[in-house]
Amino acid sequence: MKPHVICHMVCSLDGRTWSSRWRPQGAHSAGLFERLHDQLGGGTWLVGRVTGQEFAKGKERPAPTGQTFPRTVWIARRDAAAYGVVLDAEGKIIWGRSDIGGDPIVVALTEQVPDAHLEALRAEGVSYVFAGKQALDLRLLLEVLNRELGIERLLLEGGGRANGAFLRAGLVDEISVAINPAVDGARGGPYVFDSADEKTGPSAPLTAMTLKSCEVLDGGAVWLRYDLRNERPSA
Repeated sequence: MKPHVICHMVCSLDGRTWSSRWRPQGAHSAGLFERLHDQLGGGTWLVGRVTGQEFAKGKERPAPTGQTFPRTVWIARRDAAAYGVVLDAEGKIIWGRSDIGGDPIVVALTEQVPDAHLEALRAEGVSYVFAGKQALDLRLLLEVLNRELGIERLLLEGGGRANGAFLRAGLVDEISVAINPAVDGARGGPYVFDSADEKTGPSAPLTAMTLKSCEVLDGGAVWLRYDLRNERPSA
């Protein structure tokens, strides 16, 4: 089974997500993202590698001992109310911690990750799952999270490339976006849905978007929620 995926983001009027570049300054309500996250019901959330790196505290990996590990799921803790899932296909993040805001970290890896990285994750108490040999299979990842941790609902929370990858894979069921009364207006910087320069397609397989709710928030932000319908994947 695939968890219900809600892409939750806060952005400017032009769809940008770096609030430090927004004008007028101060248009972004402090704590808005977290408040809406809680209003959505919280629970397990997922971010991409670049966003995940922002939470890391580690500086260097301990010297490996030469141990080898099977490419199978390893879960340090199974009783959490919510998990923080981070895409890290090549095992680049040095965590230096095992949780983010109390939510245990679960790293999504590919089988190419070296044994030394798996050893470091285990030593830090960071859980990991595999979803592909050389590249992440996002649909497989969702199935693994459901099967191994019972996750039925997941908040997809950036960055833009991770959001875009899930959208183009037809895996986003709902969009929750708070649009702030501000613009970025400059080149560069991420959008709510983005891609690497060399990966501009394919287009998202959306067949319909239905407005679920619209709410004007304090300060003039507008919170929109849409239900999405995607083409069914081919057999």
